[in-house]
Amino acid sequence: MFKRILLATALAVAAFGASASGVAYQIDPSHTVVLATWNHFGYSNPSANFGGASGTIVYDAQAPERSSVEVVLPLAAIDSFVPKLDEHLKSPDFFDAARYPTATFKSTAVKALGGNRLQVSGNLELHGVTRPVVLDVVLNQAAPHAMTKKPAIGFDATATIQRSQFGIDKYVPAVSDEIALRITTEAHAVE
Repeated sequence: MFKRILLATALAVAAFGASASGVAYQIDPSHTVVLATWNHFGYSNPSANFGGASGTIVYDAQAPERSSVEVVLPLAAIDSFVPKLDEHLKSPDFFDAARYPTATFKSTAVKALGGNRLQVSGNLELHGVTRPVVLDVVLNQAAPHAMTKKPAIGFDATATIQRSQFGIDKYVPAVSDEIALRITTEAHAVE
């Protein structure tokens, strides 16, 4: 029994940060939600999920500043739970998904804030415009997955952007310029 615990501990250390270059994880789109919320004429605060996320997280537990993230969101997968609104959001009035089919985020810096908190700075490319964005991140867990027993990692993050800075300004200010982003993601070690 003691040998099993020792082996499991050694494997966990090896998987979660003993390496100077960190561990690469593939984002799991079925356990990732990128939720955007805005104000609609002062009456309601609708949301839309940008599903189908793909990308890689490299996490170095010993030196978080060497960590990185790259994410791609297909705009055709946007889901507000209102089909007509989805069509409108994909139209040239907003995301113009036919012309700009993806949004991407690539980190430029990661800063450890203590405990399980990080600040991830990076560039968001949306609607053909690239702007800096800062994510406030919480590391939920880095451990062998309960089902697969393979290394996995999970984060939550928040940020606020101004859509007009990306050339998406239809109905501003009646439909808010400020968009609140809430992200939750699970990722599995690349084999």
